[in-house]
Order: sequence, then structure tokens, then C-alpha cells
Amino acid sequence: MSLIHLVRAPLAAALLALTAFAASAPSNAWAQAAPLEAPVKAEAPAMPPIEAAPQVAKESVANPYGLDALWRQGDFVARGTLIMMIIMSMGSWYVIFTKLLEQRRLMRSARATGDEFWNAGSVADAAGTLDAGSAFRFIAESGVKASERHSGALGQKIDLHTWIGMSVQRSVDKIQSRLGDGLAFLATVGSTAPFIGLFGTVWGIYHALSAIGIAGQASIDKVAGPVGESLIMTAFGLAVAVPAVMGYNWLLRRNKAAMEQVRSFGSELHTVLLAGQR
Repeated sequence: MSLIHLVRAPLAAALLALTAFAASAPSNAWAQAAPLEAPVKAEAPAMPPIEAAPQVAKESVANPYGLDALWRQGDFVARGTLIMMIIMSMGSWYVIFTKLLEQRRLMRSARATGDEFWNAGSVADAAGTLDAGSAFRFIAESGVKASERHSGALGQKIDLHTWIGMSVQRSVDKIQSRLGDGLAFLATVGSTAPFIGLFGTVWGIYHALSAIGIAGQASIDKVAGPVGESLIMTAFGLAVAVPAVMGYNWLLRRNKAAMEQVRSFGSELHTVLLAGQR
């Protein structure tokens, strides 16, 4: 065997081995080089968007058992009771405000009787310095007229002190009576308004129970409504009576303070008319 044959045999074997390796290597290498795929995770279902809660429109529910229902459903007695209490309330507030204005004018007139009045030449001249229609001017003019009339035949039978004192006292009493006008109305309203309201309540409850007895149903809506309407009468009566009582007591106290100044002025005027000096 020649040298060429000896060399070809190993080369052919090597080529066959390389060919076999090359045929098998790509599949094995690709199998080793290929990265392992990560397991596919199941995606969570998407949450639906949260919708805002629908806004419920607030409806204004009319009160079926209020004062309006009482007026519409009430009979002539219930309506007459309401009208009477409204008139009493209006009259009370009118008296309170008018008496306050009258007392304020009287207090202003009391402050006006200062040095200018007492330093005048005569009581007649001093009375002219006061406001027309004021209580103090009325007392001063009454005293002046009494002193002038004492010179007559009838006046001379009574001493001057008693004659002027009687005239001044009558003037003071008239002013006190004028200040007390309207207070009796306030006292009457304050004492009777709660009972008038209670009468309206009793009358309303009577009609409510009669209607329930006729219907034969005593559910809460059948009882609460008419009884609640009837109790409005009592509340209205108290609302009328309380301001009247408070106004009466307040005005009475202010009248006492005002009359102290009026009596003091009358006493000093009496002294001036008798002695000619204060």
C-alpha cells in the first residue's frame, strides 16, 4: 500500500466524523442556546370604571299639616280664632310702640325744664319756653290759670294754697291717666290670649277625633296631623301673650319713672306760684 493510500484513509475517516458532527451539532446547539420561555401569566380582567353615584335632586315637600292647611281646612270657629289673635297681636305692638314714643317725648320735655324755665320773669313767660303740647307746659298753664281765677268771688272762699294745689294735682292726674292709656289692653291680651289659643286647640282636637271616629281608622297619620294643627293655636296664643305681658311690665315701670318727674315739677310749680320763688 502506497503512502497516499495511508494518508487518505485517516483523512476520509476524519471528514466523515466532521460531517456527522456538523449534521448533529446545529440542532443540539440551538436546543441549548434557545432561552427558556417564561410561563405566560394570565392577565386579570380589567376593572370597570367606577361611576359616580347619581345625585338625587332634593324635592321640597310641602307640609300638609302647617298653618296654611289649618286655614284651608278649618271651619269658621278656627278661622275666627286665628283672626282674633292676629288682631290682638297687632294691637299689642301698636300700643307698645306708641307708648314708647309718648314716654320719650315726656322725658325730653322733662329735660327741657331747666334753668331757662326757672329763671324766667314769670310762670307765664316760663311756660312759653316749653314745647307746645308737652305735659309740663300743660301743668304750668293750669297753675297760672288757677292763680288768676282765685281773685274771683268764688275763688276767695278757698285759700290760694288749696286752690292752686287742686289745679296742679288735677293736671298731674290727667297726665298719669294719659300715660296709662293702652296698658289695660296689654294686660287683657296677656291674660286672655293663652286661653283663646287653648280654645282653638280644644276645638280642633274635637273635630279631629270626630273625623277619625267617622273614618274608623286610628293610624298615626290620621291622628298626628289634625292634632298638630290644633296645637298651633296654643303656640300662637302664647306668641301673642308673651310680648303683651313683657310690654305691659316694661311700660308700667317707665311710667312710674316719668310720673316721679311730673310730680316733682308740679310741687315746685306750686311753691313758685305761692311764694313767687322756687
